[in-house]
Amino acid sequence: MEWKFRGDLPIYSQLVEQIKLGIVSGSFLPGERLASVRDMAAEAGVNPNTMQRALQELERDGMVYSQRTAGRFVTEDMRVIEHAKKQFAEEQIRGFLEAMGKLGYSRSEILTLLEEKEEQNGDT
Repeated sequence: MEWKFRGDLPIYSQLVEQIKLGIVSGSFLPGERLASVRDMAAEAGVNPNTMQRALQELERDGMVYSQRTAGRFVTEDMRVIEHAKKQFAEEQIRGFLEAMGKLGYSRSEILTLLEEKEEQNGDT
């Protein structure tokens, strides 16, 4: 997994977001065992305590679970994964609509642009 960090958010929350995105996109499969905290932290270039905090938050959200001696695993509950996927989609849509509004586009103009783009891509 390629880790990218921005300066505008705490690192642990960016880790949560990136791991969650990895789960909903299929980079981490349901039931898959995650690497150890230390290994994931080294790969991401962050302090293990920061990675531990991120994984604990993901555990609270139900995205991952721990088995005492076996490590952490991606949830197999597809409802949890689909819910997270929908949240990501809604955030993207909200950001897109906000950006288009700043450009001065109305709802109907946005829909027209989307339809035109869909036709150009042949996704009808």
